[in-house]
Amino acid sequence: MNTSLPTLFVPHGAPTFALRPGAAGAAMAHAALGLPRPRAVIIVSPHWDTATPAVGSAERPSTVHDFYGFPEELYQLHYPATGCPEAAHEVMAAIEAAGLKVSETPSQGLDHGAWIPLRLMYPDADVPVIPLSVQSSDGVEGAYRLGQALAPLVGRGFLVIGSGNITHNLRDYMIARQNGGQVPSYVRDFPEWLKDKLQSHDLEALMDYRQQAPDAARAHPSDEHLQPLYVALGAAGKDPAIERIHTGISDYVLAMDAYAFTPQH
Repeated sequence: MNTSLPTLFVPHGAPTFALRPGAAGAAMAHAALGLPRPRAVIIVSPHWDTATPAVGSAERPSTVHDFYGFPEELYQLHYPATGCPEAAHEVMAAIEAAGLKVSETPSQGLDHGAWIPLRLMYPDADVPVIPLSVQSSDGVEGAYRLGQALAPLVGRGFLVIGSGNITHNLRDYMIARQNGGQVPSYVRDFPEWLKDKLQSHDLEALMDYRQQAPDAARAHPSDEHLQPLYVALGAAGKDPAIERIHTGISDYVLAMDAYAFTPQH
């Protein structure tokens, strides 16, 4: 079965994004409505970080509230996802076939980087969900390789969603909040650089973003919130069609850009 699915990169913002999804949430919901129904969603969140790839195979993955000090109503939100052990094993087989190590985590729930976007995109929780970890120690090159391992699954009805943020610097958030909410210039400049390199298929520059992009170290003090984009990009195969389906800024320092990468068959 070939359902002509793209792969997606979506923002998950601060946990309060679940309460105030705004324009970014509307764009994500609209994107999901326009897709064929996936066999299952593979969700990649920076908040599940392991040394080697791990796949969650729970039949009923729990909603994990992995944050502190937020409004009580956030902790009352739950996403009643179903899993699919059979599909999870297919994901593991694809990763193994690409020569990568992989492990199974039957008890893995959905952290906020996973359940917040899924709750916006599939509010009826009617598509099976398979969480997949990132490996922050492997950089964006490793994330891209992991995505390439998933590429055969895209043609078999799996929807690969990378969840992160195009900029993510929590120290700068604290500074901006104290200074009256001024948006640092890199929060606008870095996303534009990234868009240009994605649309020109400049993979060499994308892999070397920490050296080439404007204020890359401020945009991402560490790689993990950008790695899911590279997983989604790798899963779309060579030179996919690139569509930025949303752009915007939340909480002063979080670029909320979302992308669809459509494989070229």
